[in-house]
Amino acid sequence: MTTKKIKSTAQSSVARPKGAQVKKAALQAGTVRVAAIQMASGPNVPANLSEAEQLIELAVESGARLIALPEFFSIMALKDADVVKAREAEGKGPIQTFLSRMAKKHRVWIVGGSVPLAADVPNKVRNSCLVYDERGKQVARYDKIHLFGLDLGNERYQESRLIEPGDKIVVINSPFGRIGLSICYDLRFPELYRAMPDVDIIVVPSAFTATTGRAHFETLIRARAIENLAYVIAPAQGGYHLSGRETHGDSMIVDPWGVVLDRLPRGSGVVVANVNPAYQASLRKSLPALQHRFLDTHETPVVMVERRTPAKRDPKPAE
Repeated sequence: MTTKKIKSTAQSSVARPKGAQVKKAALQAGTVRVAAIQMASGPNVPANLSEAEQLIELAVESGARLIALPEFFSIMALKDADVVKAREAEGKGPIQTFLSRMAKKHRVWIVGGSVPLAADVPNKVRNSCLVYDERGKQVARYDKIHLFGLDLGNERYQESRLIEPGDKIVVINSPFGRIGLSICYDLRFPELYRAMPDVDIIVVPSAFTATTGRAHFETLIRARAIENLAYVIAPAQGGYHLSGRETHGDSMIVDPWGVVLDRLPRGSGVVVANVNPAYQASLRKSLPALQHRFLDTHETPVVMVERRTPAKRDPKPAE
């Protein structure tokens, strides 16, 4: 694939990842531009971080203020032990330092896909979605609750052998609206999103298998958007990995009516779309389905994070 260049007045010396793609949506008044990054990560953490940096640069050039990376963007390992070896204590380590640095450097919010963090069990990790504001401060952490399991005979996965599950739902009151966090397999459990207090944006960093992705990914993404009248940002792993695994890709951004605003079927790149709060509010007024709910799903603890207003602008840090 050929790289699609961005027209920009900013000069950048960053080399573009080979074949990386980006689509630039026209910015509309009253909207916020968001981006989803697609990768086909390998087992080498520094190499993955280098590619992620280049793709974040592309997203920034497109005008995105909220940028989301895919699940395990920093490592798709050859074996579980490699992920355990790469895990970090919360607030420490090269992966978290990278995410903080990117957010602060570009003054954007970054949803760090998922990062392997230390678990209570020595040979496991927490699959954690970390969110950083434009100051580079970590404002939220969500640990994946639902762990993927599949047995098709010749294709088997059992995430519970590696991952220790989380037990808290996390929602952020951000400058862009109320954001609900989830990861990949969570997508199959609509009660998770129903337990979130009327979110405006749902983020779903993923690494769907090629098999399940072809069958269900788009359907699930659009369903979560429609039933919650929310924007869904779904960055994904997409391609062949050195472990022999193939991930589905098809990173997309979907609006509250279920319309796919932008997508990238395969390969590394960035998809971009505009979140329009006025349009979303009009849909919710015309179809007030969220007000018609009567079943109680609030049995799981919900952590609410407050960061509604942008931070005061500091002098641009030296690079």
